[in-house]
Amino acid sequence: MEITTIIIALVVIFIAWKVLTGIVKFALIGAVILGALYFLSQAAA
Repeated sequence: MEITTIIIALVVIFIAWKVLTGIVKFALIGAVILGALYFLSQAAA
């Protein structure tokens, strides 16, 4: 399950990198990383 979460996060980050520009790009990438980490921490608990 963790591998799937990481792969989905990487795909979303890749799409954001190609589509978005500037500050919005980095904000969305940060949100995706934080969301993935939160999801993984909930799964581990």
